[in-house]
Amino acid sequence: MVLLRQKLLPRYLLLSCMLALLLLISSFWRPQGERPDCGSAGRPCSTFHIQTSKPTLLEAWQDPGGGSALIKECPGQSFQAWRLLKYLKSSMAEDGDILLEWYLQGWDQLLEFMESLGTMVSFFSQKVREKTSLIRELSLRHRMEVQGKTSDRPTPPAFGLKDGAYRSVQSMVEAELNAGVVNFYRRTDSGCRTLLRLHRSLLWLKLMLEGLSEGPDADGRYKTPGELSRDAYMVALAPHHPWLLRQAAEVVFLALPDRKYFLQLVCVQKQEEATPVLRIIIHALTQVHTRTQQILEEHGMLELP
Repeated sequence: MVLLRQKLLPRYLLLSCMLALLLLISSFWRPQGERPDCGSAGRPCSTFHIQTSKPTLLEAWQDPGGGSALIKECPGQSFQAWRLLKYLKSSMAEDGDILLEWYLQGWDQLLEFMESLGTMVSFFSQKVREKTSLIRELSLRHRMEVQGKTSDRPTPPAFGLKDGAYRSVQSMVEAELNAGVVNFYRRTDSGCRTLLRLHRSLLWLKLMLEGLSEGPDADGRYKTPGELSRDAYMVALAPHHPWLLRQAAEVVFLALPDRKYFLQLVCVQKQEEATPVLRIIIHALTQVHTRTQQILEEHGMLELP
C-alpha cells in the first residue's frame, strides 16, 4: 500500500500543478465584451435578476412517475432546488422553444450548486459563468444596435432577454444564422456556439445527478460523487476536451465532497429521501436538454468548433 501511494503521489502532484496552471491562464482570459466582475468575493453583479416569490415552507413538484415530492427551502445556502425547478419550468415555452432569460437564471442556480462543492470545481464553474455572461452581453449588444446605440463596452440597463433576437433559443439561432455570425468551420463568439457548450455541461450535471439518485450496486456499495462525475464527464464533455483538460479534470473529481454533502444540498439526509427529489430535478433538466438538443440538431449545430 505504501509503495502504491509512493507511485501515485507524483502523478497527483503533477495533475495538481497542471490544474493550477490552467486556472491561472483562464483568469487572464475573458470572452470578447465581458465586463469586469463586481461585488464582494469577486462575484459578478447580476442585472438580470428576476423577482420570484419564495415558498413559505415547502413547494410541491409533481414527480414524472406520478407521485409527488416536497422540495424544501434550505436555510443558509445559496443553491435552492425549488428555485432551480421554477426557472427550468419557466424556460419551457408552449411551442417547444426554450426562453433564454429563464434558461440562464436556471444556470445561475446550477452555478451556485457547483460552487458550493469547493474551490476546485471552479475549474468548471468559471467557464460556465463566462458563457452565461457572454450570451447576456450579446443580447444587450443586439438590442443597442437595433436602437441605434453603438458602444464597445455598454453599461447594461436592468432588463433581461424578454424580447428581440435573444428571447429564445430558436430566435437566437435564426438571428445569428441570418447575420452570418455562426461559423461551422472555425471558432466564433456566437451565442449558438456558447449555448452548445452550456448544453454539454448541462448533460454532464444531469448524468451526475442520475448517478446520485441510484441505489447501491450488487455488493451494496454506492459510487462516490467523484466516480459519478468522472463517468458523466467521459460521456458529456471529455470527447470535446483536449488531453490536458481531461487530465486536469481528474484532479477535480478527486476533490469532490462525499455523497452525504451532496444530499444536504437538496435538504435531505438519507438516500431514500434524496432519490425522489433528485428524480424531479433530473426530469426538468432532461426536458430542457431535449428541447435544446432538438433545436441545435435541426440546424446542424451539435458540432460547432
